[in-house]
Formats: sequence, structure tokens, C-alpha cells
Amino acid sequence: MEFPVLTIMTFAPLIGAVIIPFLPKGKDSLVKWVALVATVPSLICAAWIFYAFIRGVAGMQFVEGPFEWITAFNIQYFLGIDGLAVPMVILTPLISTICIIASWGISKQVKGYFALFLLLQTGMTGVFVALDFFLFYVFWEVMLLPMYFLIGIWGGPRREYAAIKFFLYTLVGSVLMLLVMIAFYFYSEGHTFNMLSLMNQATHLGMLTSHGFRLACWRGLMIAFAIKVPVFPFHTWLPDAHVEAPTAISVILAGILLKMGIYGMIRFCFPMFPDITFEFAKWIAVFGMINIIYGALCAMAQKDFKRLIAYSSISHMGFCLLGMASFTTEGMNGAVLQMFNHGTITAQLFLIVGILYDRAHHRDIEGFGGIAHIMPRYAVWTAVAFFAALGLPGLSGFVSEILVFLGAFKAWPWITVFSASGVVLTAAYVLWTYQRIFLGKANEKYLSLPDINWREVITLAPLVLIVFILGVYPKIMLDMMNATLVSINAIFVK
Repeated sequence: MEFPVLTIMTFAPLIGAVIIPFLPKGKDSLVKWVALVATVPSLICAAWIFYAFIRGVAGMQFVEGPFEWITAFNIQYFLGIDGLAVPMVILTPLISTICIIASWGISKQVKGYFALFLLLQTGMTGVFVALDFFLFYVFWEVMLLPMYFLIGIWGGPRREYAAIKFFLYTLVGSVLMLLVMIAFYFYSEGHTFNMLSLMNQATHLGMLTSHGFRLACWRGLMIAFAIKVPVFPFHTWLPDAHVEAPTAISVILAGILLKMGIYGMIRFCFPMFPDITFEFAKWIAVFGMINIIYGALCAMAQKDFKRLIAYSSISHMGFCLLGMASFTTEGMNGAVLQMFNHGTITAQLFLIVGILYDRAHHRDIEGFGGIAHIMPRYAVWTAVAFFAALGLPGLSGFVSEILVFLGAFKAWPWITVFSASGVVLTAAYVLWTYQRIFLGKANEKYLSLPDINWREVITLAPLVLIVFILGVYPKIMLDMMNATLVSINAIFVK
């Protein structure tokens, strides 16, 4: 048996979550250090996976199992990753560790916050490594309650409303996924939840042969994952959740959770229902275009700094939809790379919003002005993140977006042309926001604001480094993804 790197990566944070409630009362600093230490094994495992992952191989690697778990229902403990999962498996512990450091200022119910955060990290990692549909669903649901409480207890003034809205939207998707999972189990040969077996049956053995029934299953999964992305018109929970959530939870939400929707679509809907996915590809591209343009227009209209970044996430996730709907090598690589790049760039943006909010105690864009004179180092870090978000050549966002456009133009030229206007809109609202907050005459109310500190620099520096490296040399990540995505795309080659 190989070293269980995926098990350690997944469950090391859970051990920390179990230990934290038993720590001495009033030792908040100890709680924070235990939480940070609990994320380190996952980060080390991610570094090892990056080093040991065999490039050019389409199949699963670091496989653990299948081991019998619930024998009566043929449920297995089965883990593994391929080129689709590996970018997010690497990103999840990195973002989680950064968020633990960014949460150092939490003073309310510290034990509960960090225990729930570590439980959330276990759920997020498990989603990307699970190869049993039942296990995948368990990890998917494990994320729901921690996120609900992290928003509902530690969030802003309307935290209860935002948390309930997030919970209800996500629960609807979970119920749809559950129904499809049960259908897969009863209609599969041998009654299995094994995802590799289900994919093989769906593509080669004609599982769920009734077209109407298969269409219903496809729609159920697509809606479940579309809510998580979120795809218009299921997007309304996201701005509220982001605005009310603590900074670190907004980072996790944008950096990791939204990507699970795209991951689920490509992991399940593409290989299990290739004919139906191909049939509705144009609509997937259209909704990607709507996300790009609508999200950018909504962002431009915002006065709240954090809500603007939230709508920008909706816009940028549209590129993933557009790229994957092209069924081209460039488009698929661009979509999955965009998942990773958006995670690093948007994480920076929400951290930057949090830094300013901690000092000024508001997020009104019009209420600032001239911050670059007061906090010059902070202005530089913000400029890098902003330029990455608008897709400046030389930074990672440009690479994934240009790959999406190259692939999508082959399949949907007019949709791609209209979608490209989102790049202009993004540049408009990003530069306009930077001008209003950082340029011009310094606001006298904020002359005493301290500049960015070393703890905040530590949270931003790894993300900025990744943005520069992948902007100049994206081959590092593309080589890990390409073989798997080519094999998925080959299903659609007529």
C-alpha cells in the first residue's frame, strides 16, 4: 500500500478540530496555534503531491482503496486524484493555512471558530479526493454546517439572513444531488457508488438507458453544481454571504467552495452524460456569457468594496463555464486553470478588503480617497491583485482567460465575442475602484491609518508569488492537468 497522503491531507485538520474544544479555557493564543499546526500536515502533503504527481498521465494517482466501508450497501472508502482534482487539492490547504493566519484577530468564541474552520477544511479536501459518490456526498454535506455557523455567528449585522439564505440554496442542491446519487446506485450494475465504475458504465455500458430519465439526472446534477458556482440566476445567495462573512470565510468561499461547482460538472456531468452535455453545450456557454457580463455590470454598480469583489467572482466564474462548454483542449485547460487562478486572485482581493475594513471599519468605496498616500505599501499589494483580476498579461489571470477565449472561439464564436466585452467591463470597474479608493487627495479622517503589517504580508505574499509564476510560466500547472482533460474531452470527439 502506498503512503496514505490523501488521507493525512484530508483528516489532519479534523484531528485539530477534535483537540481544540479540550484546550484550557481562556487560552485563545494556544487555540490559534493548534489550528495553524493542524493545517501544516495538509500543506506538506500538498507540496509532496505537487512534486510527485506524474505529469502526462490521465488516470488516477495516489489511489487509496477501494476499502469496504458500509458493506451492506457497497459503500467504499476510495480516494484518488487526477489532473482535474490536483490543482484544487494543492490550493485548498494553501488557502486554508492563509485563512488561519488571517483569522488571528478573531476574539469571539475562538474555540468554536477554529474548530469549525478545521472541520470545513476536511470537508473541502474530501470533495476533491473522494472517488466514491456516497463519500463525496458526505464530504459535500460536511461543509454545509460549518459554513452556516461561521457566517451566522461571526458574520456582519445581517449574518443570520445571509447564513440561512446560503444554507437553503445549498440544501436544495444537496437534495437534488442525493436523488441522483440514489438513482445511480439502483440503476448501476452491481449497485455501486464507485465513481470510476459509474463513469465506465455510463459511457460504455449505457447505464440509465432511458433518455428522459438520464436527462432528469443530468439536470439535477447541473442545478446542484450551478448553485455552488453560482450560475445566474442561482447567484443571489453569494453577495449576501460574502458581505456578511468574516474576511477569512469570504476567502474560503471564493477561493475554494465556488470551484466545487465547476469541478462537479466536469467530474460527473461530462463523463457520465456526454451526449446530453454535448446537446446542451450551447446553453452552458450562454450562461457563462451571462455570468461574465452580468457579474461585471453588477460589480461596476456597487458602492460596497466587498460586494463589488463578490460580483466580480460571479463574473470570473463565467469564464470556467465558457471554456468547458467548448470541448476543446484549450478551453478545458483554460477553465480548470481559471478555477485555480481565480482562487489565488480573489483570495488576495478579499484579504485586501479585510485589511482596510479592520482599520476604517467600513467598506464604502466613496468614503475613502487618497489611501495610497496614507498606506503606500498596501496600495502596491492591492494594485498587483487588481491587475491580476483584470487579466493583465504577465499575470496568471491573463493566461487562463486567453486559453478560454482561444478554445471557446472555435466552438461558439459569437458567444465568445460578446463574452470578451466582460474583459473591458472588468478593467473599467477595477480601475475605477482603485482610483476612488487610492488616488486623489488623502481623506483627513484616515491620515492615522497604519500601513499593512507583517502578518498581513505573509497572507498575501504566497498568492502574489503564484500569480507571477503562473503568469510567466503556466506550464507548471498545465502539465499536471492536460492529460486528464484531454481524456475527458476525447469523449466528445465525434
